[in-house]
Amino acid sequence: MSMHVAIIMDGNGRWATGQGRRREWGHRRGAEAVRRVVRAAPDLGIDALTLYAFSSDNWSRPAAEVGLLFRLFERYLGREAAELKENGVALRVVGRRDRLSPQLVAAIERAESETRGGQRMTLRVAVDYSSRHALLEAVRNVAAQHGLAADRPDLSAALGRAMHAGGPSPDVDLLIRTGGEKRLSDFLLWECAYAELLFTPKMWPDYTGEDLAAAIREYASRDRRFGKVKLAG
Repeated sequence: MSMHVAIIMDGNGRWATGQGRRREWGHRRGAEAVRRVVRAAPDLGIDALTLYAFSSDNWSRPAAEVGLLFRLFERYLGREAAELKENGVALRVVGRRDRLSPQLVAAIERAESETRGGQRMTLRVAVDYSSRHALLEAVRNVAAQHGLAADRPDLSAALGRAMHAGGPSPDVDLLIRTGGEKRLSDFLLWECAYAELLFTPKMWPDYTGEDLAAAIREYASRDRRFGKVKLAG
């Protein structure tokens, strides 16, 4: 089975405050959950995994929390790139880069370059990502290159260019959201047109490879018709 799984990693802060700890502790534990899931994913038939790490709306959070999130991400890039490469995982960071620090952008580019040859799975991490912004940028790019009268422009490829994905934006087969909330939060709106949705109350820091495996089993049990009628007989 080959598939694209997207995960909204929600609940870090609530997980920490529920245990009487600071929100920052939840983000640190959330980074450990990322490692578990990334290691488990290729063996489950996942060839593309997109993780929602930082939305464009997250800039409104306290500056100290935003700074910690970016420090954790930069540390992840430095520590995990070698293991990703060894395991055949190619890293792509999708989203805007014009509002990130030059130091973080350089770390992103190093990790992407180091892991570029990975063929086993593509790990896409969405940072400063807004689906609405990506769609608008893709349309602007198509209009600028081809004119508004362009005949059926390839918006999927344009989306990939708009958010540094390096290629067409692949459809999502399964979208998972942890933390109990049931909304998309401006994440992969185009790509999730026919995605199966799975919402779990489990907070992201508690999420494991076995939870991901259970989600894949749930996905496999569903009847995907893509708007068609299943004929009897």
